[in-house]
Amino acid sequence: MEHPKATPKDFFLWAGAMAALYGGIIAFISLIFSYINYVMPDVELGYYVDPYASISYEMASLIVLAPLFLILMRVIRRAIAHDASRGEVWVRRWALFLTLFVAGATIAIDLIVLLTTFLSGEELSARFLLKVLVVLLVAGAGFMHFLADLRGYWTKNPHYARYINWAVGALVVLTVVAGFFIVGTPSQARQARLDQQRISDLQSLQSQIVYNYYQQKGRLPASLAEINDPLSYFVMPVDPGSKQPYGYTVLGPLSFELCADFTAAGGAQTYGRSIAEPAMPASYGGDVDKWDHAAGHVCFARTIDPDLYPVLPKTVR
Repeated sequence: MEHPKATPKDFFLWAGAMAALYGGIIAFISLIFSYINYVMPDVELGYYVDPYASISYEMASLIVLAPLFLILMRVIRRAIAHDASRGEVWVRRWALFLTLFVAGATIAIDLIVLLTTFLSGEELSARFLLKVLVVLLVAGAGFMHFLADLRGYWTKNPHYARYINWAVGALVVLTVVAGFFIVGTPSQARQARLDQQRISDLQSLQSQIVYNYYQQKGRLPASLAEINDPLSYFVMPVDPGSKQPYGYTVLGPLSFELCADFTAAGGAQTYGRSIAEPAMPASYGGDVDKWDHAAGHVCFARTIDPDLYPVLPKTVR
């Protein structure tokens, strides 16, 4: 039996649908992974992942690609219902078999990763198992759906296909809305980024005070204006929201405090720490250099340990 020829319309409809499908699935899985990383951060890595770094892109991709895929598939199924020969074009069969292959390979790789981790004696953490389960469920659902499509099930039962479309749409909406409850609204994300920048600025000021001023001159600066040094490419940071300078007070020969106004409670671990940025040493008072804070005006007192941070000899300076 000779198969009908694929028209440019057939090709681009299926190409667009598959591109939207693959992109939407990647965005969905990445978004769920970001939620898992936020709720259950891997503290053994020594740093925390910033949930806002990729969630906005993943949400935007999912919001655009999921409806696009559903609309294209609706157009394709209507064309097949109007002309059954459109269901036999080569581009449709290639798209379905390719998707089945990708879904099946993903399931196999997912199980291999799970078994490898188990057999190597590594801990199967809850966050790891959740990620494995997410990939398995998504790939399994995709495999079953397109296997049924290849066998003509959705063509014979168009009302079930509509139910699936509504279910997928509802899942996308719930996934996106859940993000607002897990990591906050866009407005809260913006405020969190501002608070994150404030923490980063205070850390930079602290380092400048200790390493580039105290150890060089043997005393604390009387004001932040004294540490402004264009020759060392240090530019005095200001509050990213109010554009006002940060607070600084000398408490003693070896003690000082830095102050800022925060919009919400948090800390360095809340906002995420770069893998290249180690935790500050314990010489500023306390077991570790803490940046936990409440909302509002907060000051961080620091005390320099002269044994760990001695004043450098003049020859070294």
